[in-house]
Order: sequence, then structure tokens, then C-alpha cells
Amino acid sequence: MSITNESRRQFLKASTLATGGLAISINLPAHAVAFSEDAQESTFSPNAFIHIQDNGDVLIYCGRCEMGQGINTALPAAVADEMDADWQRVTVKQADGNEEKYGPQATGGSASIRVMLTPMREAGASAKIMLIAAAAKVWNVDPSSCYAENHVVHHQASGKQLSYGQLASLAAKQTVPEVVTLKAKKDFNYIGKFIPNQNIEQIIKGQLTYGVDTKLPGLKYAAIVHCPVLGGKLKTLDDKDARAIKGVIDVVVIDRLAIPYGSIGGVAVVADNSWTAQQAVKKLKIEWDLGENAHYDTVKYKAQLVKNVETQAQLVTERGNVTEGLSGAAQTLKATYTGGHLVHAPMEPNASVVWVKDDSCEVWAATQSPADIQKVLAQFLGREAKDIAVHVTMSGGAFGRKFKCDYVHEAAAISQKINAPVQLTWTREEDTKTGYYHSINAQHIEAGIDEQGNIKGWLHRVAFPSIGTLFNPAQTRPSNSDFNAVDNYPYGIENFRSESGEAKAHTRIGWYRAVYAIFYGFSFSSFTDELAYLAGKDPLTYLNQLYDNNTNPDQQEQAARSKHVVNLAAEKSGWFERDKLPKNQAIGLAIHYSFQSYVAMAVRVEVNGEDIKVLQVDSAIDCGQVLNVNGATAQMEGAVVMGMGLALRTEVTFREGAVVNTNFHNYPVMRINEMPQVNVHIVDSEHPSTGLGEPGVAPFAPALSNAVFAASGKRYRDIPFKPMSV
Repeated sequence: MSITNESRRQFLKASTLATGGLAISINLPAHAVAFSEDAQESTFSPNAFIHIQDNGDVLIYCGRCEMGQGINTALPAAVADEMDADWQRVTVKQADGNEEKYGPQATGGSASIRVMLTPMREAGASAKIMLIAAAAKVWNVDPSSCYAENHVVHHQASGKQLSYGQLASLAAKQTVPEVVTLKAKKDFNYIGKFIPNQNIEQIIKGQLTYGVDTKLPGLKYAAIVHCPVLGGKLKTLDDKDARAIKGVIDVVVIDRLAIPYGSIGGVAVVADNSWTAQQAVKKLKIEWDLGENAHYDTVKYKAQLVKNVETQAQLVTERGNVTEGLSGAAQTLKATYTGGHLVHAPMEPNASVVWVKDDSCEVWAATQSPADIQKVLAQFLGREAKDIAVHVTMSGGAFGRKFKCDYVHEAAAISQKINAPVQLTWTREEDTKTGYYHSINAQHIEAGIDEQGNIKGWLHRVAFPSIGTLFNPAQTRPSNSDFNAVDNYPYGIENFRSESGEAKAHTRIGWYRAVYAIFYGFSFSSFTDELAYLAGKDPLTYLNQLYDNNTNPDQQEQAARSKHVVNLAAEKSGWFERDKLPKNQAIGLAIHYSFQSYVAMAVRVEVNGEDIKVLQVDSAIDCGQVLNVNGATAQMEGAVVMGMGLALRTEVTFREGAVVNTNFHNYPVMRINEMPQVNVHIVDSEHPSTGLGEPGVAPFAPALSNAVFAASGKRYRDIPFKPMSV
């Protein structure tokens, strides 16, 4: 990583808007966006813009995409806080794709706040200093005798005041401060408070433009079908029946683009309306050459993964002597945990509008990564990435799927072929059957404990097709970096060994909300609960014991913060009075650290035979300084919904190489009547802010499993617990 030292005058730049007012440009320091649990650093110099108009209105561009996680409220509100601006005078706009202006805009890895918060706060603080300096110049007083409050600069002695609008153009001529002091926590107006979503009124009224809403003059509509098996290709095509339908304009064959996020290849029908396109694509008579993955069967493959982790595998990490630790233990336990593929299933399927012209290419898309759209289309069209204009729309859910841009590449290919703007919308069925999938997985753990329950040895084998296979199809097992969460779990186990089992990918593996934390959180918290019962100890007491046993100086903070949130969740849930619950009710606990945040859940269930009803969830979170209590609460509520689905019944099944699931009837999301009471408890933390988009998903499934065991004596080691027959 290279580091460039810059003065604050270089770091923050001010200019006068064409219409008057103040514009603040921010060059951010080197950070990275990580899409696994462990950030890797690289160099970049992004910038964002804050505009104060002459009428006092503030415009802030949000460089990260809004997909329901509330980033377009949390970050701008923090800027307004440092500016002492009136939040009611702030407008937020989604920035177009432009790395030169806004830096990497990839929205994932719960990294947006972690990367953007401090520089954005510094920009807000600098703007305030410049506004105060401008007012002091007007009054011919020392700036230290002035202060800003609620969009107005005041002179303390005389009582004079000037609004931000009156000062904006003059402030633009002031020197950018070399040093700023950020607000103390006690002085926050918006940070850490409950702030409604800044565009909630537009959402309620249906006024926001999502990917499927974009309309242009002369727009044509397309639907597409892909080979159902990864690596397959078109063998024969009879499109006469499709072309015969009134309104059909063309049938376009799209070749596979052999780069990450490019199309896997398919056949599209173009029509003068979307309904005609979707009906006509069903009339295509296609024979596919299914290729080498035609044998893929997830039931058989999961069984093979289990075999691969229940026998010796490839060494990743070793500390101490696991063999001696296990052989010298008073009691030992073995368990194998498994999980199936998951698909993102956002409410808004993949959709984009692309217009390819001879001298330009313009894109409107619900995307998590406009820069990747530019890179992919630049390679496809043979143009410079900077010449691809990407307008980022509101996304109706994403969860990692809309980081990939195959659906945009396909729209570009169609537009180029018919020489017109094209809206391509995947059907729900196509989105489910030919997406990117969360890894099917298997883990085997063996541990030994002494008479007090202390862990004497821990062996952990893992096998799953890695996301790395997107970039290196020859990869046949998880890489060493995929084991960071396993190798660094904060129990401080002296004798430890991790191993990587073989797991070739037979479909596209991609980021899914929480990524590997889903199955790592499930195995660690479930197995720890099993060890507690083996040791004859209360699960919470046992967790505290394991954290207290950690003597590694590098893990003391992680152990302490993990311990704090799990005890908070337990206390708030009624854990210490659970003996008063009916016999068929119980509470289960789980805690997982991921994406630099700590989330613990206490789940109360009622079990009647095979019926599992989730009654209440108490979630305790430590993500450093929370920006927006409203957004943080919503993230945890959404994590419970997603966690319930993947824990109880959602699983993607492959047979003969193809996905069997097609829509919500056989890949069911949770219904409103199944929603439990969710209570969110936020740790009042002095630590730097981290993200919450993903960490809340991982603890739910193990907490639920542990609760079900406590209520019924039945232990689930495979998620989902009750997969649908498809």
C-alpha cells in the first residue's frame, strides 16, 4: 500500500458554485471495500461533494448505493451534524458512477460507514469553520467569538447572526482549514439519534425511481432465458413462434462473456412492451449443450462435502498439539454442520436500461457497483470505462446480487444489436434459476474438554466452494484467507488445528448478505452450546468462561466486546427467569463477530411437535458509535427476517445441473404473520463506527437451534432445519 501525505488544504478543497454558494470536495484516505469478513487495504483517492446554495439549502451527494440499508440518511446526517446544519434543509442525491469524482462506490462488506464517516465528518466540520470565518470577516471580529447553530452563524457578544445561505459564496473564498476538531459525543445533534429515512415520503408515495422504473423515449423491452447449467451453451434455436407474436421486434443471441460478472450467455426476445417480451421468450424452442456440470446434484454433493470434512484434509493453521489435547481430554465431542445454497431473492429482480450509441453508452441500473458496470461494458464494447455513463437508481433489495452486472452487460448487447435503448428485466424465475449462490457447505468440529469444561483441543475442518472460484475457476477448496474467522475465534484455544476440504464449484458462487459468517456463526455457536451441555454448564456461564480463558493480548478486545453483547442480549431476553417459561418454550443464545461488528441474539421459541414458532428476539449490537438508531434497528429487524428464512426453510436445490426452485412458492421468504417481536439493544460505545448491513444475519440460526434444543431436546445441525421438497 502506498501512502501520500497531503496537507488539509489539498485534502479538502473549496470552490464557488456556478450559481453561487459553497462546494466542498473531499479526497478520502486510502481504505478498501472488503466483501468478506476481513478487510484488505488498497490505495484510492475518492471524493464526494457538499454544496451549500446561496439560499441556504444543502445538497450532499451519496456515493454509495441505497438499497434499503439507510446509507443515504446515516452519512449525510453525520455531515449535517458536524456542519451544525438544519437537517430539514438538506437534500441527498444519489451520485452517478464516477470513481474519479466519488471514489470506489462498491456498496458491500458493511464498509460504507467504516470508510466514509470520518472524512465526511471532517468535510462538514471544515464547511462550518469556513462559514464562521466568512461571518467573522463581515463583522470584523475574531472567528473564535462566533459559533454556528442550526444553519446560522452567531456573534456571541453582539447577538448578530447570518444564515448559511447569506454566507455561502463568501465562505467559498475562505482558506480551507488545515486542522479540524470533530464534535465530542455529547455535542451530537443527529449522530446516534433516531433519524427518519431522508426519502421516506417518496418511498411511501411511490415516487422513487428503481431499476425497473426507468423510461426513455423509444424504449424497447427485453426478456431473457439462460442455459440452466453453468458452462452450458446454445445448441439449437427455433424462434419462429416467438417472432410471430405481435409486438416482437427481434430475438438476440447473447454469447458468454468470459470475465467476472459477464453474462453466462442466453437468448433474449425484444418487444414493444415487457409483457409481450416475457410471453414470447416462453415460445422459444431451445436445445442446450449442458456441459460438464449437468451431473450436479446438491443432495449428493452435500454428502460428499461431509465425507471430505470427516476425513483428514489440507492443513491451514495449527497451534499447539491438537492430537495431545484431544487424547488428554476428560470428554470429547464431534459434530458435523451443513448448509445449502441460498439465492438473494430481492423483491426487485435484476433490471437495467442501456442505450449503446456509436459515440456513447448510457446505463440506468439498480447496482451495488457502478465501476464494475463500466469495466465490464468497456471490455465488451471496446471503449474506455470512463466513457460509460452509469446512473445509479434506488435498489429494491440487493444483498450482494446486484454487485454483479451480467444483467447490464446483456442489456448492452441487445441495445447494440437493435440500435435502440433497451430495458432488460429478468423474471423472478430467471433470477432464481441462474443467479449467484451462497456456498453450500460442510464443517466438522472435534473438541475435548477437561473436568471444568475448559477446551483442551479443537479441530475444525471446512469445505465449501469459494467465492474465489469466480475469479479462478480452477480453485477447488477454500483458500487460507477464507479461514480468518475460524482461525481467530476469540476463545483463546491453545491446541487448535484448521483444515480445508476439497469443494469444486459447479455453479456461480457469490456474495450473499453476511457471506461466510452465516455458516461459521452457525457452527461455532451451535457447537459451543453443545459443549456447554456436555460440561453440565449453563450456556451463558460457559460462554463467559471461554472468553475469560482467552489470554491472547491481540484478542482481548474482541473477547471482551463479544462477552458484553451476549450478556446484554441474555439479560434483556429474560434469560435468568427462563425457568418460568412453559415447558415447550425456551431461549437460545448466539454471538458472532463479523465485518468488525459484534451481534448477539437471544431467541425465544415455542416448539409443538415439528412446529417451531419464534416468539421474541433480543438483539444486542456493538458496532462502535451508531450513526442512526432508526437505521440500526431496521437492519437488525431485517436480519431476523432473513435469518429466519435461511434457518427454517430456504434452500436452493440443484438436480441434473439445474436449479429446481423457481419462485417464492418453493423458495419462500418469511411472511408478516410469522414476524416475532424484535428488541434491539445498542451498546453505547466509544469505538469507531463499523457496519451493520451484514453482521446481524449470522447469530440468528444458531440461537434458534439452541433454543429449539432447550425446548425439545432436538438438535439441528443442518440449515435450513425444514427444507421444502422441490
